[in-house]
Amino acid sequence: MSQFPDAKFVTSANAVAQFLPDDGVEVAVAGRSNAGKSSAINIIVNRRQFARTSKTPGRTQLVNFFSMRDGQRLVDLPGYGFAKVAESVRAHWGRLLQDYFETRESLSGLILVVDVRRELQDFDRQMLTFAGSVDLRVHVLLTKADKLKRGKAATALLQVKKELGSAATAQLFSAHNRQGMDEARDTLETFLKGD
Repeated sequence: MSQFPDAKFVTSANAVAQFLPDDGVEVAVAGRSNAGKSSAINIIVNRRQFARTSKTPGRTQLVNFFSMRDGQRLVDLPGYGFAKVAESVRAHWGRLLQDYFETRESLSGLILVVDVRRELQDFDRQMLTFAGSVDLRVHVLLTKADKLKRGKAATALLQVKKELGSAATAQLFSAHNRQGMDEARDTLETFLKGD
């Protein structure tokens, strides 16, 4: 059973004016369009199709707000980097994400979803920069860990941890076999507490 039985989608925003009121606590989830962000959210929340998954990367094109519990939100940010969209749309997303990080007082943490086979890319580093600029806690989920042999996955995790230093924590994760699910869920809970 889900730890979040009352979790539900609330609204999508394409501009700062459309964001939900900036109160309570919220945790953002970001990642490249093909890193398995929606699948990771569904496993962590333990609800099928909570965040819509798609065979086409880049489906999340708006800032999606979900209520987890009273006063606690999860915010699914636009998938970046892979989606085939016009340059003007990509530029709009960049401004929207920057505005989001700079204006949300309720933002307590960022879960950054990264394909373990790709390690950190420029877009991930940009998210880390946004988070660092507002002194935000970050936890990196290295998804699709089931696609690598155990030794290779462990090496990739060490590499990422080395690059992150004290900027973020990191773990291996697989939506396919639920590896790392409890650790990811515990991190979300810690961020949602806001302390």
